[in-house]
Amino acid sequence: MPNPVTGTPVGKPLQHMTQYRWVVLAIIFAFYMINFADRTNIGIVLPLIKAEFSLSNFEAGSLMSFFFLGYAITQIPAGLFMSKFGTRGMVAGSILGFSAFTYLIGTSANAFMMKWFRLGLGLFEGPSPVGGSATIKNWYPPQEQGTAAGVFMAATSLALIAVPPVAVWIMLNYGWRSVFYWFAIPGIILSIIWYCFVHSSPEDSPYCNAAEATYILNAPVAVKPESCNARPEGSLGWLDKVIRAKKVKCLETNAEVFKSWNVWGSAITYFFICFVTYGMMTWIPSYLVTAKGYSFAKMGWVAAAPWVGALVGQIVGGWISDKWLLKRRKPNMLFGPLSLLVMMYILIHAPNDATILAIILFLTGGFLNMAWPMYFAYPMGITTGKTYPTAISIVTSVGNMGGFFSPMIGGHLLDVYHSFNVVFIFLGVCAFLSFLMALTIEEPIQS
Repeated sequence: MPNPVTGTPVGKPLQHMTQYRWVVLAIIFAFYMINFADRTNIGIVLPLIKAEFSLSNFEAGSLMSFFFLGYAITQIPAGLFMSKFGTRGMVAGSILGFSAFTYLIGTSANAFMMKWFRLGLGLFEGPSPVGGSATIKNWYPPQEQGTAAGVFMAATSLALIAVPPVAVWIMLNYGWRSVFYWFAIPGIILSIIWYCFVHSSPEDSPYCNAAEATYILNAPVAVKPESCNARPEGSLGWLDKVIRAKKVKCLETNAEVFKSWNVWGSAITYFFICFVTYGMMTWIPSYLVTAKGYSFAKMGWVAAAPWVGALVGQIVGGWISDKWLLKRRKPNMLFGPLSLLVMMYILIHAPNDATILAIILFLTGGFLNMAWPMYFAYPMGITTGKTYPTAISIVTSVGNMGGFFSPMIGGHLLDVYHSFNVVFIFLGVCAFLSFLMALTIEEPIQS
């Protein structure tokens, strides 16, 4: 007769549980770090590209934007594909593809060619956030998903910390084209690692034993893989009223996902926050060089400050959501954008002092990115393992269209007003709109 908790026959020793899910998370972390490095390295070399190709700020911003057009196009199809066939093969192919296009960007003879290579980069990176977060959904029990999502998102920050000094060093020693050649290599290697060591689910993996798979699935007494990851019933008092905590129907089919305002509302919330994030990625390096007069070497280190803060904010935000907020995701989704309004005001009035600017940018990235993992963790509470890839593909596809518009709008504002303060005001408005949209969605609790 099996033990009702472990599934192990009574009278037999319990199987020692492997911890392979943490190996999977380490590979996910490396994968998403490379993913973000390959999409953002262009921001560091943008001043030189502008000079070589004689580009306006709007045209320079469009180089960033074409990536997000491709990025948005492939996410919903990738989500539907992974809902049916799993994540393993598609993610491995995605990594190999975006690494190839990273290399090709360095071969661009003109801006027109570079735009199309950036579009190809986006098309192949599109499945990445869906695949990474869906893998977390399948490999982690509900009580660890917020933390795992925080680590997943922290990879983006570590990439953005490392990219400025590394890209500047390569650029100054070997030219801006070599940045793309060098950055292509890690992804080619990792595509092989992913295919060999990260299976779509723990029960498919030869490295994860039955005890760990049972723990991850919480079978048979708690959450089944085909059900939602319910939040705990405990109350947060007045905060639960603000975030509209309630029992929410589990989205068990893709049709229900496409009809859900909670999915579309969170997608639009993410859309506005992507305006802010990718606007900063695009224009902070140029702001430091052109508005503050920093050398490329000095810019490389100060430009990393918001992403050092983001790394801290993402890990701390995921932990707070899991441990202090009873797995509620909306509080961070509200706090992050609201705090950004204050930081944009401070940034506009900041003195031209590298240390002070680094501190301001550190805090800006930290507060904003306490919210970032929540956009990936929130749909886990209203979907099943089968419908989550579709839900997160909607969130990321709609959300990353903000990355398509933001660099071009920021560039246009610079061309018209010749002031980065106008860009920062624009980003503050986008943050406030994200806050308002987050108020419209419900916070799921245990049903």
